[in-house]
Amino acid sequence: MPKRLIRYAVVGCGHIAQVAVLPAFGNARRNSKLAAIVSGDPVKREELQKKYDIERAVDYAAYDALLKSGGIDAVYIALPNSMHAEYAERAARAGVHVLCEKPMAVTEAQCELMGRVAREHQVKLMVAYRLHFERANLEAVEIAGSGRIGEPRQFSAAFTMHVVPDNIRVKRELGGGVLYDIGIYCINAARSLFREEPLEVWAAGAGAIGEVEESVSAVLRFPSDRLASFTCSFGATKVSEYRLVGTKGELAVDPAYEYARPLEHRLSLEGNVVSERRFAKRDQFAPELLYFSDCILQGRDPEPSAEEGLADVRIIRALYESMRTGQPVELAPFQRRERPSLEQEIRRPPIDKPAVIHAQAPSGGS
Repeated sequence: MPKRLIRYAVVGCGHIAQVAVLPAFGNARRNSKLAAIVSGDPVKREELQKKYDIERAVDYAAYDALLKSGGIDAVYIALPNSMHAEYAERAARAGVHVLCEKPMAVTEAQCELMGRVAREHQVKLMVAYRLHFERANLEAVEIAGSGRIGEPRQFSAAFTMHVVPDNIRVKRELGGGVLYDIGIYCINAARSLFREEPLEVWAAGAGAIGEVEESVSAVLRFPSDRLASFTCSFGATKVSEYRLVGTKGELAVDPAYEYARPLEHRLSLEGNVVSERRFAKRDQFAPELLYFSDCILQGRDPEPSAEEGLADVRIIRALYESMRTGQPVELAPFQRRERPSLEQEIRRPPIDKPAVIHAQAPSGGS
């Protein structure tokens, strides 16, 4: 493998970029370097450039010049959802590799465009599903396929949090919405655990916050008579859990989707708890960087791929259509051979949450 570093520009310096992505480069220095940031806020640019000793800090007007400068090899796109497709396409056309936050985009057409342009320009494109590299969730996938709980039959989940009305997550023109932001975790977990794609979906929404729905409950019908159900909300206390029920037992993961807390398993067989495990808090963002940089350096196709991103977005779009019509929505057949496995686990120590600059957490604090 060539012994060099992949030089990244982090595009967008909001809350998630500042508390998780930027500090993750300290745990990914084996093959990754933070070389640039892109932000429309001059105070962020100045202070973050100084804090992380970054070579370049530019505004969005200078994005294309940065892509063509020869000073970066990849971008980490941490922009609002509605901007993912445009900024990924511009990077790919400049020959720069793309690691994009989820959801990959807000429509299937945008996802397909991102994948096609990346292939045409021979750049790597990966969607930042951090839990595809985290042991608690990967071990749940292994348990689901091991036969320990029998044949998995039913998945249920809840992912809820408080979001303030002026946060970008509740602005429709920025690709906000509870399904795009947190429902996607439940959808991706169900698909990974069942190792199948749903045939039909149904959803109902309730309430409103900002310009989007406050809460959504959904049901996904899978082949082999399997059902997945979940509720996600921007208007309830913090809950992050799922339960997989099989013919012989069940696995409960609570918390399941967090990056700032340890995750936990409770395995029960025939109604009796047989094991409880606590998975230490770890940096979930450095593994994405390490893995993606290795894919670039070794010429490997990354997984989760553009197709994985599309798989979730098409379900989200169908769920919104069901909410609009009040009717179930059938999904066209969709094949995914690749699924998360323990082979992808990468461990890095947790990071201390840094102070943020001109950025707001979903709940309104810093």
